[in-house]
Parts: sequence; C-alpha cells; structure tokens
Amino acid sequence: MDARSARVAGTDEIDGIRRADPAAFSRLVERHGPAMRRIAAMYAPGAVADEVVQDTWIAVLQGIDRFEGRSSLRTWIFRILVNIARTKGQREYRQIPFSAFADPEAGDEPAVDPARFQDASGARPGHWISMPTPWDEFPEERFAATETLAVIRKAVDRLAPAQREVITLRDIEGWSSEEVCNALAISATNQRVLLHRARSKVRQAIEDDLARTP
Repeated sequence: MDARSARVAGTDEIDGIRRADPAAFSRLVERHGPAMRRIAAMYAPGAVADEVVQDTWIAVLQGIDRFEGRSSLRTWIFRILVNIARTKGQREYRQIPFSAFADPEAGDEPAVDPARFQDASGARPGHWISMPTPWDEFPEERFAATETLAVIRKAVDRLAPAQREVITLRDIEGWSSEEVCNALAISATNQRVLLHRARSKVRQAIEDDLARTP
C-alpha cells in the first residue's frame, strides 16, 4: 500500500469510528489490541492492565471527534493508553515516581558498567578493558533459543520505566523514533538516550548469558 492509499484507508477508518461503525471498531481493536495489552502490562498487573486497555478504548470513542490528525491514529491511541497506564500504574506502584517515566537522566546511571573501562591508572584511560563479545562467534540458533529470549525478557523487565517504554516500542513493537516521541511526549534526544541505555543493558545481559553457556 502506497502512502496515498494508506492515508485514504486511515481516513476511512477514522470516519467509520466516528459513525460508530461496529465493523470499523472491531478492525481497530483486532489490529492494536494485543500491542496495547503488552504496553499496559508494563505498568500494572494483569487485571489492572486489562482495565487500562478498556479505559483507553472508551477514551478513544469519546474523543475521536477531537482527533485532528496531527499524528497517526495509532500514535494518538497509544498516547492515550500510556497516559492512562502511567496513572493507574502509579497507584499500584507508588514507590515509582511519575518523573521516572519521562526523565532519561533519572539516576544518571551509565549505559555501560564503568568497570569495563580502564581508569586513570591504565595504559589507555577510558578505553575498554575487555571489548564486547562478538556475537557472530555464536551460532544464530543460540539467539533464537528459548533460554536467550527469556534472558532478554527479564533484562527488559528490569529496566527503568522510561527505558522499558522506549525499547519496547522501538525494538519489540517496531515503532519509528518519531512515533515513540509522539506517543510518549519526549524529545528526540531523550528518546535516543533512553534507547541507548536500554539496549546497552539488554546487550550486557545477553553477553553475560552467552559467557556462561558452553
């Protein structure tokens, strides 16, 4: 489908929702529902995540007449979802400050463990002590193994909320950087910082796992 066809299809879809066409709404739920549930689950346990998705659809139906098309319909829907999920998630996990979801400098932690670099006493301060493991040395099947996928999921789950948001949308859901910035209301610079830190931590977890595996 070319860009013009996509715009026409999107306009028809929006018109269908505005007319309260059940078929149009069902297609929308089928297309976005699974990803919405995955994103909502980052913020709250199962039952609450389901509530987040339900509340999002209600908000979409109630607000569709105010949708101005400044972003894609998908981005608009997920921005609503994220706002609702953050609010409900904060109620469930009050120890997580709301600012942690949007501040890439929270904690100002390094992307890579400083212990992997030479200090001032080294021959080349600031350079790697041990370079990252070249992944092409491992069989391709190893990265598709259930064990490795489990390591990746656990690493993502351990990320700070803002980092988990960005890496999930970019690398799991396949969103563009622009879509992520619009949905999460963050700058392009913040998005890059968050994604770099998240990917670095996930890579480290994979390296550690591969190093332990014969």
